[in-house]
Amino acid sequence: MKYKFWVGLSLVLICSIFSVVQAKEELIVYSGRSKSLVDPIIKQFEKENGIEVQVKYGNTAQLALTLMEEGEKSPADVFWAQDGGALGAISKNGLFSQLESDILSVVPSKFQAAENQDWVATSGRARVIAYSTKHVKVEDLPTSIFDLTDPKWNSRVGWAPRNASFQSFITAMRVLFGEKKTENWLLAMKNNGTKSYPKNTPIIQALAAGDIHVGLPNHYYLLRFKKANSNFPVNQQFFQSQDVGNLVNVAGIGILKSSRQAKLAKKLIHYLLSPKAQQYFSSQVFEYAVTDQIIPNPQLLSLEQLIKESPAIDLSQLNDTEGTLKLLQKVGLL
Repeated sequence: MKYKFWVGLSLVLICSIFSVVQAKEELIVYSGRSKSLVDPIIKQFEKENGIEVQVKYGNTAQLALTLMEEGEKSPADVFWAQDGGALGAISKNGLFSQLESDILSVVPSKFQAAENQDWVATSGRARVIAYSTKHVKVEDLPTSIFDLTDPKWNSRVGWAPRNASFQSFITAMRVLFGEKKTENWLLAMKNNGTKSYPKNTPIIQALAAGDIHVGLPNHYYLLRFKKANSNFPVNQQFFQSQDVGNLVNVAGIGILKSSRQAKLAKKLIHYLLSPKAQQYFSSQVFEYAVTDQIIPNPQLLSLEQLIKESPAIDLSQLNDTEGTLKLLQKVGLL
């Protein structure tokens, strides 16, 4: 009887220990990327690796503030942000662990932390000039975003000042050209009758309807319309090479120093940079892959060409969102 009791107790203890070990195979991710976009790839990662991922979804800037408040006590292992500015803010506050070369070597240096080497991009989003094919000939498009203040574009342009991607673009202009030139451009655009929209999708719809003739969205919105209707009457292209209007911002990821599961976090990053995940971002989400080990999407530039077209800027410098918001308020766009 005693023998059975001790055998039973031993089995209970073994099962308890096994359960504790199993419970440790869990990763906590703070994600500024929307659930609809990234949940499929996270589910696939869980299935293939037997790792449970708990995701806290939210606004990227708000999650960054949460992480700065939590500091070393944060339960998060990974921060997956929607833009380089938030990644730069977390890096600047010393909350990321430095990444190893086997991760950094996969992504072009333009799309990773320039100084601390503690975050990398997982995909890219390019700013473009979109235009109504019924009202604008491609040869008549401006070569620089600064040319849109010309009177011939009066009341023909659409933008989305309240949109986070537009605000990151304005931050880039402030970094590259300074506060005064950026303010003057915003005022000139406003005085030229530029029409404001709440976000990017209405810009594309307004172009199709002929309400405006050119717009300033991210590249992938039009591609979603084109998927449903190949004859959709809107096209898009880049400004001249390295124009600030071609800003390529990124979604990116880093491992937090608070992480108790750094090995699992590293495994997740490797997975997001794998050909399978990168192909998903390119083919299904219409974002730019940040590695070249995929089947090219014919609707997107090659990674090499994308780098040539984009302006030379350290994406970590896009962290001064507050300064941009103050400027947009000053000129009456917020």
